Amino acid sequence: MRTTISSLLKTYEQGEKFTVLTCYDATFAKLLEACSVDVLLVGDSLGNVIKGEDTTLSVTLEQMIYHTRCVAQGSEKAFIMADMPFGTAQHSPEHAFKNACQLIAAGAQMIKLEGGRIMADTIQFLTQRGIPVCAHIGLMPQSIHQTGGYKIQGNTEDSAKRLFDDAVILEQSGAAMLLMEVIPATLAKQISAALSIPTIGIGAGSDCTAQVLVLHDLLGLYQDKKSRFVKNFMDDSQTIQDAVCNYVKAVKTGQFPDKTHEFE
Repeated sequence: MRTTISSLLKTYEQGEKFTVLTCYDATFAKLLEACSVDVLLVGDSLGNVIKGEDTTLSVTLEQMIYHTRCVAQGSEKAFIMADMPFGTAQHSPEHAFKNACQLIAAGAQMIKLEGGRIMADTIQFLTQRGIPVCAHIGLMPQSIHQTGGYKIQGNTEDSAKRLFDDAVILEQSGAAMLLMEVIPATLAKQISAALSIPTIGIGAGSDCTAQVLVLHDLLGLYQDKKSRFVKNFMDDSQTIQDAVCNYVKAVKTGQFPDKTHEFE
């Protein structure tokens, strides 16, 4: 039986952690499921790890549809979430709905979109029409040219308050989950405590409901570009499957992330 948003919410309500990993094809979908990964995120990070680009901005809706379909084809149990690529959700709620429908039709059970309170109306529009949404705040790769690089967000009093308020507004707008990327662990903890929806962290400390990593980072394929929040799980593993299973165990038991992976 496939994991649903209801079963993930039940996990959250029971105070248990769940795991998320990026996935882009059927083969890895099968492998990740075998290790009990709860959520497969078809990420626009494919722009980096599949296409070899420096940013995610070149990823098209057609490419996201293709990879979502591949993951769905190889998956039987995991919950499937797909990113809305750059330019597909910002024009209008109606435009976002049209594009999100294509990802849902390809096999996604939820879409993820970047942006703070400016996306509130769009999230409300989507959720009122049957499309579950995971909001994404903090470091937003699609806004990399505006922020001036991949760097910590919410590390000043004003920016922390803005992110906290954004999180509350996005939940009120109907977001069923919230992903927080590269923000201080203390801020992520405060936001998680204030919300009644699961939070997914990447570089956001250990107090989030779930953790996500880019699969290629977990496998240590980008050691020259290693970020503080990344851990190479191949270091203590004999096989790729062992590495993924060790990641799942480390998240579920609270061993990952630890203080060395947090931002202050």
